[in-house]
Amino acid sequence: MGIIGTIVIGFVAGLIARFLMPGKDKLGFIMTTILGVVGAVVGTYLGSALGWYEVGEQAGFLASVVGAMIVLFFARLLVKR
Repeated sequence: MGIIGTIVIGFVAGLIARFLMPGKDKLGFIMTTILGVVGAVVGTYLGSALGWYEVGEQAGFLASVVGAMIVLFFARLLVKR
């Protein structure tokens, strides 16, 4: 898929995660993209750890959104401090 595809999917996953999580966020375009890409990585890692995916297999869009929501939750905890 390549790095550009990963960034685009990550951005969309980050937008959906921000939409699904209640509360205000003052994240910009770049932080939303980073959140989504990191979420995709988290989703892939958790899926591999739980046996849902093989090593090297892509997690899929739903796992990317869930991963982005997890990353957003922890980011909010860190910002509140």
